[in-house]
Amino acid sequence: MEQPLYSDLENRLARYGRVGLANLPTPLQPLKRLTEHLGGPQLWVKREDCTGLGFGGNKLRKLDYVLREALDAGADTLVSGGVVQSNSQRQVAAVAAKLGLECHLAVYHGRLKPPTPEYETSGNVLLNKLFGAQLHHVPWTGDRNLAIRTLAEKLSNEGRRPYVVPYGVSNGLGAIGYATTVLEIARQSQACGFAPRAVAHCSGSGGTQAGLVVGAALAMPNTDIVGIDIDAEPDRVRADVLRYGAEAAEMLGTSFSNERVEVVAGHAGPAYGVPHDATIEAIRLAGRLEALVLDPVYSGKGLAGLIAMIRSGRWTRDDHIVFVHTGGEPALFAYGSALLSSADGA
Repeated sequence: MEQPLYSDLENRLARYGRVGLANLPTPLQPLKRLTEHLGGPQLWVKREDCTGLGFGGNKLRKLDYVLREALDAGADTLVSGGVVQSNSQRQVAAVAAKLGLECHLAVYHGRLKPPTPEYETSGNVLLNKLFGAQLHHVPWTGDRNLAIRTLAEKLSNEGRRPYVVPYGVSNGLGAIGYATTVLEIARQSQACGFAPRAVAHCSGSGGTQAGLVVGAALAMPNTDIVGIDIDAEPDRVRADVLRYGAEAAEMLGTSFSNERVEVVAGHAGPAYGVPHDATIEAIRLAGRLEALVLDPVYSGKGLAGLIAMIRSGRWTRDDHIVFVHTGGEPALFAYGSALLSSADGA
């Protein structure tokens, strides 16, 4: 019997072990009402918000692989960082609690002005505290990992055995973890009787897109991976995708083509973490048509970009497009008053 195209990717991924933190595979579901509203193409959603632990999200899939290395090294402390409402921090804090590890987080201030009074106390930051993480408040300098490494060095000097989880869980190993998403999409779409024309998603720290690009090259070579910049830094995003993708490809023993990396600019709004009208519209449409909850920093902007590309006529009505819902719902509550003031009928 002929082996499916994705068997090569499956065999390469089998070289790396996972901890078992995420509930996998995540569902692939049709978005029938949103498809009808937009007049096509045929939209599907990959529910990475359903990975489980700590409200789930795409970072759990990366952490499943990255933390295998941490446990094998005998780490007793996880060190990571991000902005106040970082989804990545929340997922690191959750897995640390589950694994019985200390968690120290470098919380960056100054990357964006708090958009609401509840921003500093609600959403992800509330969950970080609930999961027992210790928060270290530091200024944003533009270097995503320096404060994390500095904190880890301090903890090491105090006698702990820290393991650094990079910003966004984005590195070569994190990208390998995320390539497993492609394996699931390939199987699920085949079972549903279609081949995706494209997989679209929000792209920020780069590891998620890197994993999708590496995986698709092996398992879905005719599928475009469309990363939608949500940082308002498309050149930086693309550079990070290229770096992590090349690292992951080398680790998997395969090639990496820069030409497969597409980062779409123009849908991030005025700045990272600041929702604009298109973000609000996308969040509202997803909620009212599909009961799909998106956040205003990542998934909301990602869908806004996808909707704009659909309206521009990029795809035909019969094309099948998979939107990767990367999670982030808890951040919605930190933006509540800003979103409600912009929503019709509030």
